[in-house]
Amino acid sequence: MLKLSENPPRMHPGAGILTDLAGTWWVAHTKARSEKALAWDLLRRDIGYFLPLLERVRFSGGRKRRVLMPLFPSYVFVCGSDDDRYAAMTTDRIFQTVRVADQGGLIAELAAIERALAWETVLDPYPYAATGRRCRIKAGPFRGLEGLVVQRAGQARLVLEVTILGQGAAMEVEPDLLEPVD
Repeated sequence: MLKLSENPPRMHPGAGILTDLAGTWWVAHTKARSEKALAWDLLRRDIGYFLPLLERVRFSGGRKRRVLMPLFPSYVFVCGSDDDRYAAMTTDRIFQTVRVADQGGLIAELAAIERALAWETVLDPYPYAATGRRCRIKAGPFRGLEGLVVQRAGQARLVLEVTILGQGAAMEVEPDLLEPVD
């Protein structure tokens, strides 16, 4: 189990924010539990990537430990040229890469998740695309974020979706901060 300081950065440090990364985006489907190792390999090869990590508390050996876990297990988002994609494939940590048809849509979805992580919002993995009303947050630090509203344990949650994965992350939000998107 890695110490918090031994984990790779969520994103290539050359980019201040996700939208600074230039190139084509691919979704890399990694081998089991290889997300962080792939991120380190991409960093060493100077290839842009985004690996959303969540801090969790785990008990191991009778001790409580804080660990970073991938929000989307077995997936890393890679950004670069065709040569960069080939270099990523040569790490032998990837089963396949999926080229993203809607580049702008993926960037918007990942930017919403990056923004929520930057504010250290508690996110819960949401295993499937939710059905419900599409809303936008109208005030506060998450103003402008869009997603589907769902109820979980009596709390309103906004699901930030990553459509290409059919997954997302749910964050708690006050219902009075939401406005419907037409």
